[in-house]
Amino acid sequence: MIYIADSAKEKILKLRNDAKLDDSHFIRAVVTSGGCSGLSYKIEFDNKQLPNDQVFEDNDLKIVTDLKSFLYLFDSKLEFSSGLEGKGFYFQNPNASRTCGCGESFSV
Repeated sequence: MIYIADSAKEKILKLRNDAKLDDSHFIRAVVTSGGCSGLSYKIEFDNKQLPNDQVFEDNDLKIVTDLKSFLYLFDSKLEFSSGLEGKGFYFQNPNASRTCGCGESFSV
């Protein structure tokens, strides 16, 4: 399962509304190579599911990931932080053994 915090839900709904996207658009989360710790997160709106996608619904929102990324994201929670020390969107990921200071990359 991948979870969505209330803070992330609020921001996702605002961004989706601002972009004039309908409810068919969901969050796609992907883990890619790169970043200072070796792996990076990428999230974006999408409305096309692929055959091997893993689909989760939490907090009344759909979050989708490919199977490879799910292996890294299992039991993670998408959060959003704003303010002076804000990171924007980030994952609380219990699978990460190390993260960088910005929260955008990790290693296992």
